[in-house]
Amino acid sequence: MSFREAVESMAAADLRAGISLTDIRAPQRLAPYSHAVGLEVDRITAAQQADGWVGDGDGDAFGRLILLHDPAGDEGPGLMRLVAYIQADMDAATVGDPLLPDVAWEWLTDGLDGQLSGPGVGYKDLGGTVTSTTSVRHGDIGGPPRAHQLEMRASWSATGTDLSGHVAAFSEVLASVAGLPPAGVAALPSRGGH
Repeated sequence: MSFREAVESMAAADLRAGISLTDIRAPQRLAPYSHAVGLEVDRITAAQQADGWVGDGDGDAFGRLILLHDPAGDEGPGLMRLVAYIQADMDAATVGDPLLPDVAWEWLTDGLDGQLSGPGVGYKDLGGTVTSTTSVRHGDIGGPPRAHQLEMRASWSATGTDLSGHVAAFSEVLASVAGLPPAGVAALPSRGGH
């Protein structure tokens, strides 16, 4: 499979409801060939609004998945390296949990191993960081007085060139970080604070 076919496989990924995928600008100097997709959580769908569902907050959650390919690379011909980034707004209690970075990393390994949904994908050389932060705004600056976020940065090498499963697994990780209910589970509407 060629680089072009690997890119096409990323666009063909079967994503769960509530996650949208678009092509975004890829970094140009990291590898001879690169491609990037952006994934975003659609917090409340029109059907959920009609049912009165409020959701678990109006925070942002998005991710980027970048494909880097160097046909003459030291790691072997045909290697496809994926670089992932997720950022999600969270509440103070969740960000303050000392286990959050470990749990978020486990979501990533579970997603790649096929334990969140769908089959696992072939990968090697997984590494990265998970950071939970609280930002406090002072003075004349816009935005909420306090903001709490989780950031995940990771990279791994795909052992094959069909990357649709990698994109689908990454979307499941994004959904977990964003607090979406598991695929196939309906969220109960919030009505009148009951």
